[in-house]
Amino acid sequence: MKFVLNIDKVFQELLLQEDTDQDKKITKDDNGPKEFVLVDENTKQEAVITGTYHLSNLLQELAQLKEENLSLGEVDLSRIQENPVHRISRKIKDDYWEELTRTIDKKGLTQIIEDEKTSADVARLYVAAKDKQGVAYFQELEKELPNFKVEILPENYSMEYVETLNEKPGILALALEQKTYSLQGVPFVVPGGRFNEMYGWDSYFIGVGLLIDGQVNKAMAIAENFKYQIIHYGKILNANRSYYLTRTQPPLYSSLLIKIAKKKMPSLDWLRSHLETVILEYNTVWMVQGNRLTPTSLNRYKADGIGMPFEVEPGHFDDILEPFAKKYNLPVREFEKQYLQRTVVDAELDEYFVHDRSMRESGHDTTNRLINRCANLNSVDVNSFLYKYEKDVAYLIKEHFDTAFQVGNVVYTSKEWEQKALSRKTKINELCWNEASSMYFDYDFVNHEQFAFEAATTFFPLWAGLCDENQAKKLVEVALPQFIKTGGITGSTKASVANAPKDAPQRQWDYPFGWAPHQMLLWEGLINYNYLDKAQEMVYRWLWLITKNAVDYNGTIPEKFDLEINSHKVFAEYGNVGTEFDYIAKEGFGWVNASYQYGLQILSEELKEKLGELISPDTIF
Repeated sequence: MKFVLNIDKVFQELLLQEDTDQDKKITKDDNGPKEFVLVDENTKQEAVITGTYHLSNLLQELAQLKEENLSLGEVDLSRIQENPVHRISRKIKDDYWEELTRTIDKKGLTQIIEDEKTSADVARLYVAAKDKQGVAYFQELEKELPNFKVEILPENYSMEYVETLNEKPGILALALEQKTYSLQGVPFVVPGGRFNEMYGWDSYFIGVGLLIDGQVNKAMAIAENFKYQIIHYGKILNANRSYYLTRTQPPLYSSLLIKIAKKKMPSLDWLRSHLETVILEYNTVWMVQGNRLTPTSLNRYKADGIGMPFEVEPGHFDDILEPFAKKYNLPVREFEKQYLQRTVVDAELDEYFVHDRSMRESGHDTTNRLINRCANLNSVDVNSFLYKYEKDVAYLIKEHFDTAFQVGNVVYTSKEWEQKALSRKTKINELCWNEASSMYFDYDFVNHEQFAFEAATTFFPLWAGLCDENQAKKLVEVALPQFIKTGGITGSTKASVANAPKDAPQRQWDYPFGWAPHQMLLWEGLINYNYLDKAQEMVYRWLWLITKNAVDYNGTIPEKFDLEINSHKVFAEYGNVGTEFDYIAKEGFGWVNASYQYGLQILSEELKEKLGELISPDTIF
């Protein structure tokens, strides 16, 4: 049934009555009567809307109509009373992906260069010199857009050169494609909130969600932008801003190709061009000895660059800088300034920031697992991802290229990639598997010992398919219970952070916080090893948390959760993206959106029904 309403009038009355804390949302924290009477302007028929969830839905529907500048508008009561699972999934599919889509072109640039990260008077776009088409296109655009400057990145630029760009930071160009009448940017999907650029590993998980929602072209566009970055910037970037040129992200490009090919087989030429780039990335980014390849024949995260990462907020590193400032008898701000200008050089502090930048390259920024040691670790996560790369390349060559694939003068066979994977699997199990703990630990190749930090990355080998049945059983039966909370798995066990310094910041990738990529990789891993009931349970826990939080908090879908209190109210470094909006959540958060759609694909109909009723996982399991 539809009600015709005076939109502005009802909107203001609803807020006045129900938004008692005046945060422009209706949540369970408001203490209004939680009952509001709607009156149809024409028929004078009444409907009583009750409860936080239904009232917040009403507010969202009204906010949407207000944006259309309607004085009178129709509100559909079925939308107000919609099953929360259907509502969240529908909004992700129909609205959120589109809201999060960007392009680097005439149409799309404004949305990016006018964001909070563009602090200078002039917005800069960096284009690689060898992208001749891009250089020409953007230089023409420079003539049209005010306060916009195109900078050309030279070929074979040094890391010292990249550091000079911090004085004039900007966005990095991505791929263009020829459409009927003009060149247009190849689209990409941003995580949301202040993350208004294309991120490396976020994009893989987002791609999974897009494929589920039938947006194959957009998932393929993500792959196109991965390819562009490898060709023009030498790697898949942490994100496409100038200060990320020194680091990559967890390698998931091949996994995206496999997902795309299984959803809708693209042309063989398309697949060939991307497989070539996957192999190029593997050889030049990951398998260079002394860089990301170590003497153990396993890999590490190892970002380039010197000193503090540019993107952190002022004061973020004060606890690290203070002892060094005392050492040089300088106030902290003055020491920071001189250290950044390299008029003060300190080898110990430089080494700390090598580890810090490498930790950010891992995507796990930050965690006590990697602080001040990341570049010394053959980490379980990167080696699981690279094992999957090797298996994926072997599979693609065998399935689509008749077991042999030529790149230039080199012929690759599926058999040799299988051998690479087998060698890596053997080494991971030798150095990283801990039988006594029933977990995989990162291996410190400098000190020749495992670093026994209990992190959710211990489950990545399940996802990659590199453990044997005994290891899988131990991971599921012994390790997993140590991570499970009502709403999913935590980034680490509670025991692993028990000895963290009391005055140190609470690290957002550790206990008690829960993240979508950890859940998604765990679910797929459980399915790989036929732990189907456990997969159902773990999916249900996470989707319940997302659904309950959205119901209680005006549709909020945040970046991460505190699993100790089952809430998006996270008190850790960096806060929580996706929680700041007025009246209506328009975009959710990229990989959480994806985890919801992916989880619903796995969940049984019976559990979906219980999810819609918000029955606690602890009651069911």
